[in-house]
Amino acid sequence: MDDARPSRTAFATAYARAYHQIADQPRIFTDPLAARLLGVTVDELTALGRPGVERPDHDFGSDIHLLAAVDRPRRLFFAARSRFAEDRVAAAVAAGVRQVVMLGAGLDTFAYRNPRPDLHVFEVDHPATQAWKQQRLDAADIERPEQLTFVPVDFETEGLARGLESAGFSRTEPAIFVWLGVVFYLTPDAARTTLQYIAGQCEPVEVIFDYLQKPGTDEERGQLQARATRAAHVGEAWSSYFTPDEIAAKLRALGFADIDDRSATELIAGYLDGSVEFDGDPPQALRPVRILRASRP
Repeated sequence: MDDARPSRTAFATAYARAYHQIADQPRIFTDPLAARLLGVTVDELTALGRPGVERPDHDFGSDIHLLAAVDRPRRLFFAARSRFAEDRVAAAVAAGVRQVVMLGAGLDTFAYRNPRPDLHVFEVDHPATQAWKQQRLDAADIERPEQLTFVPVDFETEGLARGLESAGFSRTEPAIFVWLGVVFYLTPDAARTTLQYIAGQCEPVEVIFDYLQKPGTDEERGQLQARATRAAHVGEAWSSYFTPDEIAAKLRALGFADIDDRSATELIAGYLDGSVEFDGDPPQALRPVRILRASRP
């Protein structure tokens, strides 16, 4: 990504969450701060769904087009993965956890909707994305909670351990890590290093992340390569792919015992009572996408 501006992916994902608030019924995920953080109105969001309407670019230029915001399958997945993560955080808090780490937080708004003043939220992200987010928070007059700490880290070049621990994160207390929309942009080594750090927590720990499944056929390889090429053209190349068996084996080797791995469509359907319908079964954009939670007592 460009060090001078925030991640295009984080930006488009935030638009998808905001557009979900007005475009999808029933709504999977409620986020009253999504549009406010972006600085867009309901009319501007509504315009995203109309062909031929100029889309706001917010300094990103015409190459992004905010396609994720108008692509219903991906939009529903972004909503469902946020809902899934926040449901897991709520369960962890009920069990006594008081630390949540948002790895690659992007423009996520959980910390600003967090109902628990005793829950410390650590937002970890690339310095450029984090700086831009703080500017948007100021512009939107969104209050920064006392129990929020920003932790600027580049996963490929900097150590997560140093960044978190200098920010006051406790390695001897329970924690839950939310790591959405990041793993496939990292090299396998960088992803493994982060999982090793998470597994090293002294107390019970849980991690939620999504990943891309390795293609199994020539058709799937071609489709995934085409999407990877488009991602690379905007400076955010995909670098990691796993099979469910591979990632489960890696997690178990690190000490994670309880693993729940679902396809994107399974996750969405679970929040819509199995009633979700798409053109295509499943939609091409969602076929390689999976989300996983793993915990270690």
